[in-house]
Amino acid sequence: MLQLPIAPMAVGDYHGFPRQDFLLEGRLGVVISPHTARPGMPWIWRAEFLGAFDTVDVAMLHAGFHLAYYQVSDMYGCPASIALMKGFYDFLTEQVGLARRTVLFGFSRGGLYAVNFAAQFPEAICALYLDAPVLDIRSWPGGLMQGEGAPAEYAQCLACYGLDADTIGNFHSNPLDKLPILRQAHIPIALVAGDADPVVPHTENAQLLADDYRAHGEKLLYILKPGCAHHPHSLEDPTPVVEFLLSCMA
Repeated sequence: MLQLPIAPMAVGDYHGFPRQDFLLEGRLGVVISPHTARPGMPWIWRAEFLGAFDTVDVAMLHAGFHLAYYQVSDMYGCPASIALMKGFYDFLTEQVGLARRTVLFGFSRGGLYAVNFAAQFPEAICALYLDAPVLDIRSWPGGLMQGEGAPAEYAQCLACYGLDADTIGNFHSNPLDKLPILRQAHIPIALVAGDADPVVPHTENAQLLADDYRAHGEKLLYILKPGCAHHPHSLEDPTPVVEFLLSCMA
């Protein structure tokens, strides 16, 4: 089990792997260790929803990756949340000894955190795994296009970004706006979505990313699940995503 420079507040089990929970700057941090770590101490990082639809997470643990999580929930990938994530990243890489580059997982609203962090700190990213990702806050939680929207979350999201109903139209810092940065850094992306998602429609989110990456010849795995809504996330057989992510480590 990985030795932390701070005392964990809890030690437990995650699918048979040792889990350590701790507080960093007053927020929950989690590190789950593989039974045998790969050389170089690679790791994956769940931006949100640790433990949900986690077939890929577990497969990567079996492959020798550490798994990390830091709770910055209800901040929708806003600049303040990215600054908190950078502090967690610095802690794990500088004090714990994990690799300088991570594979960041963005499930649903976690896509906001994953892409925004990668765009600000591309040197920290080996690859992204985005699953039914939110890539435009106007789509979700806004519901300003075809998606259902979530009014309470939208009000919270606007407050996080210092926006309102009048200024959202001039907001150009969504993850989709930052794809040129990801392309310039040649960050590979594994992308999974359902083609019947009424909450985070792929036509407003995942499909736009896929079209952009394909048009520019960037490394992309895109799996569009026919008839699938927002849930279930991920794949019952994680092999395609795991093999793609491992290929990014070469």
